[in-house]
Amino acid sequence: MDAAEFRCRGKEMVDYVADYLENIEQRPVSADVEPGYLRSLIPTEAPLEPDNYDDIIKDVERVIMPGITHWHSPYFYAYFAAANSYPAILADMLCGAIGCIGFSWASSPACTELETVMLDWLGKMLKLPDDFIAGTLGHGGGVIQGTASEATLMSLLAARCKALRKIQAANPEILESEIRPKLVAYTSEQFCATLGTTGSCAFDHITELGPLCNKENVWMHIDAAYAGSAFICPEFRPLLNGIEFADSFNFNPHKWLLVNFDCSTMW
Repeated sequence: MDAAEFRCRGKEMVDYVADYLENIEQRPVSADVEPGYLRSLIPTEAPLEPDNYDDIIKDVERVIMPGITHWHSPYFYAYFAAANSYPAILADMLCGAIGCIGFSWASSPACTELETVMLDWLGKMLKLPDDFIAGTLGHGGGVIQGTASEATLMSLLAARCKALRKIQAANPEILESEIRPKLVAYTSEQFCATLGTTGSCAFDHITELGPLCNKENVWMHIDAAYAGSAFICPEFRPLLNGIEFADSFNFNPHKWLLVNFDCSTMW
């Protein structure tokens, strides 16, 4: 596919996507297929010759769409809304075209810097404490993870790193391998406080948990994956009171803020 054909097929794909979203309510929400349905619909070996583009699009309807759960259907009531939007789809197209790998500042400076500034924007919208905001000094700040589960893992790693440094600062002769087995993470209901977590939208009393965690020097992570977007609204912001006690916090813009999955913001 050269640039000329890409221009043509790209416009066709935009039309296909627009038609799909405009008429999505006409499709059955749940896939009426059995496990393994797809294997018999495609060759058992990779083809030696490529299919033409028109046949590939036909296969999307023949092979793929029957096995899709249509999360954006107005009749979809399970899990949570995967809230994409036309601007988000266009942004994904641009991201796919640029194709940068943002594992360091030098690998793509704009990637790191835009993420930092955007997370400051979002943090200020939530009225997060200044400690969570990078600003120009860069002491705080947020980062985009894939999911809330990934954010929780990152908070575990950060808590472990902090504990290791503290212990080794007081006892330089102790090896890291001797410390790790003695570290304890209070998981599930205990380690990770919740303010609208996805599974149940449960809320913990972080104004009570927070001071206790701070007193005992226990890292407190707050997961607001499902409901966190609502804290932007002034009338719901009091539900975030106590965030100043947290060491880390995350919520998922890909649920309510019209951003494609996956996008979990973490501070």
